[in-house]
Formats: sequence, C-alpha cells, structure tokens
Amino acid sequence: MLDSYEKIREQLMEHEVKPSYNRIKILEYLMKNRDHPTADDIYVELKKELPTLSKATVYNSINAFTHAGLVKVLNMEGNESRYDPVTSTHGHFHCEQCGSYYDFKISVENLRSDDLAGFAIKETDVYLRGICKKCLGGSK
Repeated sequence: MLDSYEKIREQLMEHEVKPSYNRIKILEYLMKNRDHPTADDIYVELKKELPTLSKATVYNSINAFTHAGLVKVLNMEGNESRYDPVTSTHGHFHCEQCGSYYDFKISVENLRSDDLAGFAIKETDVYLRGICKKCLGGSK
C-alpha cells in the first residue's frame, strides 16, 4: 500500500498536481478500478473510507488530473462522464446487457480515411456498443 501511495504521489508531483491525500486516494481508486467510473461512483466508494470527502473535491481532483494528462474523460452515454487512467490510444466497448465497459487495442493507421487527408488528428475516440462475450454465454 505504501509503495502504491508513494508512486502515485510522485506521479502527481511529476505532473505538477499537488499531491493531497484525497487526490492520491482518488487517483489510486481510478488506477485500481478500470471500469471507467463516474465521479459519483468514485465519491460513493471513497466516502466509505474518507468520511470528510466532498463531491467538489472529487470533481476538482479529476479536473486537475485531466488537465495534467493523467486521466482521460469519456463521454459515452449521454451527459454522463466517465474517467479512464489509461491515456494511450485505445477503444471502448460498452455491454448494453450487463453495463460493463471494456478497453480494446486499436490501430489508428487502420482508421485513417482518404476523406481526412490533410487533417491533423489530435485525439482518437472509438466507442462500440453491443453485448459482451460473457453475456452472450462465451468465456471472457
């Protein structure tokens, strides 16, 4: 635990984000729970451990992480933002039956189109929806 705490603290400092105890715990939660939680999910879970935690602290921390490039904001379902500590290019699949989110590798080169010749692509977001293997009866 201490090792993880110190690594996250150092990571925040490297990205010029003040490493408060709450911020460390919020980023630690995101790194351990790769299910793309919402700010409310994070708040509800961490409130059990940190009774003085406020929603404002969660939102402000996530904003700081996003601006520092530590977390990516995902807007996959209407107005509900989800957060992903994996900032490298990858896609997301949402199972409409169980509600799970899955990451998958993508090749940006395969996504390029002649229609975009001359464009400067800065970010790639690929979101797929359907039913996962588990819900279809296959193995995960």
